[in-house]
Amino acid sequence: MAKILGVDYGERRTGVAISDDSRTIAFPRETLDCPRTEQAAAAVARLAEAERVAEIVVGYPLNMNGTTGARVVRTDEFLAELAKRTAIPLKKWDERLSTKIAEAVLIEAGTSRGKRRGVVDKLAAQVILQGYLDATAGGPADEDEP
Repeated sequence: MAKILGVDYGERRTGVAISDDSRTIAFPRETLDCPRTEQAAAAVARLAEAERVAEIVVGYPLNMNGTTGARVVRTDEFLAELAKRTAIPLKKWDERLSTKIAEAVLIEAGTSRGKRRGVVDKLAAQVILQGYLDATAGGPADEDEP
């Protein structure tokens, strides 16, 4: 099996995580400082191609009640830009609370506020990707909708 890339897209920073070859465990990879959608999409596409991933899972920021908002519109723009730059299949995955979970882990570990800023995005991508891996048990999900 090929690896899967997980993405936590943000307006300023984009977190990236990658799975192992067996699609069992997600590892935080890096945080991309790309304030423009085009920059983030290009960077993610380059990384996905370099890692030869089979899929890219992008966190889909639904509101807590399941509705869409401005963040979903921006994420859809990112997905459209990413689709222009790679033929790798893209999947949307519900990312509700992923950043809060990542922040809680970092706070519990005693990480200072300044250091959290640099790693929270890639840890949020790890949370998103691990959720996808657990739900799909190593195979592709039936749908790409959250």
